[in-house]
Amino acid sequence: MGIVWTIIIGFIAGVVAKFIMPGSNEPSGFILTTILGIIGAFVATYLGQSLGWYAPGQGAGLIGAVVGAIVVLVVWGAIAGRNRAV
Repeated sequence: MGIVWTIIIGFIAGVVAKFIMPGSNEPSGFILTTILGIIGAFVATYLGQSLGWYAPGQGAGLIGAVVGAIVVLVVWGAIAGRNRAV
């Protein structure tokens, strides 16, 4: 059940992160934003468990997932911006 909650929280985090960090290099579209939010939630969960903030099997909360989604969006913007310059 932990993975299902991570996906649900990631969906919400992706939408919130997109509102916080709009930009031209960021992905547009509902599906891609949702996927990046879910990836951000998994990143936040992994980092939180590695740093000891979360117990094994415990997922990231909404704030951690939003921060993870923003990190993923920053990385996405850096990669997409570099590829467009070529």
